[in-house]
Formats: sequence, C-alpha cells, structure tokens
Amino acid sequence: MIYYNQTAIQQLAIHKIGNKLQDELYTLSNKQAEIKDEVLTKILLQYFLSPFEKVNEIYRLYHPSGDLQLNTVFHFADLIFKDAENFQPNSSQIARHLYDISNHPKIKGGELYVALLAGVQIEGELHNAIGIFKSETKETYLKVEREESDFALSYEENAINIKKLDKGCLIFNTEKEQGYKVAVVDQTNRNTEAVYWIDDFLKLKVRNDDYSQTNNALSIYKNFVTQGLDEEFGVSKTGKIDLLNRSMKYFKENESFDIDEFATQVIVNPVGVEAFKKFKSSYEDEFDTPVADNFQISNAAVKKQARVYKSVLKLDRNFHIYIHGNNDLIEKGFDEQTGKNYYKIYFDKES
Repeated sequence: MIYYNQTAIQQLAIHKIGNKLQDELYTLSNKQAEIKDEVLTKILLQYFLSPFEKVNEIYRLYHPSGDLQLNTVFHFADLIFKDAENFQPNSSQIARHLYDISNHPKIKGGELYVALLAGVQIEGELHNAIGIFKSETKETYLKVEREESDFALSYEENAINIKKLDKGCLIFNTEKEQGYKVAVVDQTNRNTEAVYWIDDFLKLKVRNDDYSQTNNALSIYKNFVTQGLDEEFGVSKTGKIDLLNRSMKYFKENESFDIDEFATQVIVNPVGVEAFKKFKSSYEDEFDTPVADNFQISNAAVKKQARVYKSVLKLDRNFHIYIHGNNDLIEKGFDEQTGKNYYKIYFDKES
C-alpha cells in the first residue's frame, strides 16, 4: 500500500507533450513550477498520489539487454536521485523520451508533470520518489459566483479534474540494482495502443518477489478451480467454493508455500493434484510467468486476493448463500413436485 500523508513536493517541472505521429510538438519548461500556496500543494498531492492508494502490484524498470542504464527513464531517474540540482534538465529528457515514443494515432497529448517527492510510504517504509504524471482528459466546469445580491454563472473550459489522473508512475529510491520499486496507474487507455505508457515509455516488468509469487499462485489456482475443473471433473459450485475456501485458509495459516503440501492438503484427490500441476505449467508457458514451487507467502498479496475469491452461492435473484466452512453440511437436490432445485443446509444453532 502507498500513503502520502507525510509527502512533500520538493521540485516540480511541467511540460507539454504532443503526439509525434500527428506532427504535434512538445514544449519544455525552462524552470521549475513555484508552488507557495498550501492549498494548491494539497490539491496537487491529491491529484498525483490518491490513485496509488489502492495500487498493490509493484514493478521494476528493466531493459531486455539486462543493462538498466539503457532504460531511458531509469537512466534519468538515477541522475535525479544522485543529484537533485540537475532535476530540471533531466525532467526535460524524460519528457523528450515520452514524446519520441508517442507514435500511435490514438495517443492523446497533454501536460506531463515530473516531481521529486519526499516521504512517500510504500510497504511500510518512507522513501523519496520521482513521480511522472500525465493529464490527457480535459473537462468543462460551471462556476457560480456571488455578485452583490445575485449570482452569476460562468464556465471554464479545458480544466483538469483532480480526481481523474490519466497516467502516472512513482519510482521509489530503493532497490536500485533491481530496477527500483515502481508503482503505475493508467486510467484512460486499456487497449492495445495503451501499452506505450508501461511497455514503451517506462519499460516495466512485474516484480518477481514473494508478493508476486503469492499473487500469481492464488490467481492460477482460482482459474484452475473456476475453469479447469469444469473441463475434466465437472465439480459443483459448492465444491468449487469449498476448494477456494480451503486454499485461502492454507495461505492465511502458513508462512511459506510448498506446492506438494498445498496440493495434498487442499485438492487431496491425486488426479486433481496432477491436473492442477499441469494447469499451472500451461499458465506459466502461456503468460511467460514462472511461479516457484516454494516461496514465502506475502500477507499483502493474500489480503488482495481474498477480496476476489468468491464464497457466495447465488440462487436466481432470491438468495445468496455465503459458504465459509464445511462443504459436507450443504446438500443439493431436486424436488420433482415443484420442478425446482434445492439446497439443504445443516447447522447446530443460528445467531
């Protein structure tokens, strides 16, 4: 999780970036933006950083060659962290790099903000960070002003909604040798042309640590239960919910993951165990995302996945049954007289 209640903006540069393919130009600022208004500072921090409060996935800057200095953003971020006196010219180089790769017809122009931030909290630790934010979407706002005993209406065009940051990234001054810790948001483009922000401009890869290993393992198992079991075993919905609950219980109660132990305790059925391992291997090949057979479990990743693990059995539009425990206490049947399915639930007492 990322928090900014102790964050200060140390330096800020604003540049204008057009679409190179559309023959639009770019404009680089010659000096930093001076922000002396305390309210404006709070507004900017909210605009820049509030979208990151719900970001859990952490990335790394990388280059296919293995030489991080060939990653343009890494190179200039490194120079800024080494010497903040050269912030302005290096922020301009980052802006030029974004312009150079903005060569898809659907990429929108907009303002680029490059900020040097102090005291941004990530995973419980405070770090300095470089923020790179782009505003593309403009809106029109009505303004109501008091004039003596009446009110006057006016409007402002091409204004920025501070609750809708289009694109942004935070590069934290830690773990430099691995490509820094990087958090990213992209609110506007989710189609193929949108890869320019993550893949072309930043060149990011998912951090391959305990968090990502835990997150990927839970995702693979969830897909196996909800999709793979249908193809081979025809498991009932209550059976699937029970399997998901057992897997979440394993991850919450253990400090480390072992695939053989997990499969034996959660899946139990030897045929199902082999099917799961085969499904995992296919997933790794398809998405080029290896998941280790043994790793330390990340509580943060478990907490994130717990929100999407479904333990609800939906029956038409009348009933939702939340199943948290023993699957043997729920029984499915069919009533011939009414022509409807039913569930019979056994319990000791109600509360």
